[in-house]
Amino acid sequence: MSKSIVDAPPSKILRLGLRLPIWLYRAHLGWLLGNRFLMLTHIGRKSGRARQTVVEVVQHEKETDTYYIVSGWGEKADWYQNIRQTPQVSIQVGSRKFQTRAEFIPLEKATGIMQIYAQEHPVAFSELSGLFLGERLKPGSDAPARITQKMPMVAFHPLARE
Repeated sequence: MSKSIVDAPPSKILRLGLRLPIWLYRAHLGWLLGNRFLMLTHIGRKSGRARQTVVEVVQHEKETDTYYIVSGWGEKADWYQNIRQTPQVSIQVGSRKFQTRAEFIPLEKATGIMQIYAQEHPVAFSELSGLFLGERLKPGSDAPARITQKMPMVAFHPLARE
């Protein structure tokens, strides 16, 4: 079993790799990432400045246009702590950009959503668990529960247009 990265901050090389999708969005090429990723613009809890991160979409409810994601570095992630303080954020999916409200999903519901993700994207699920838990898990058994215990889930609900 390899080491998990959840308990440590990302290395400089990994951080650079994780920031590359932000540059795609800034170059108006976010559409290249499709609907599997979104760019989150949130307010820094200490600086008060706009911050951005790109995260993978675990599920998208088309009826409500709600996007579900998980925090790879758990509750320690800066973006996660920032939206705890200021849950109104902007997201961009492809070329669509809109205002949302973050909701922190209870563990039981998050596990159910992760089970669906694992079934629909078994290779990505295995890679996600290998990267963040240090162990490549296969869909089924307690694997989705183990992921969501380490990685809290957040939903982004679009704000009503006025």
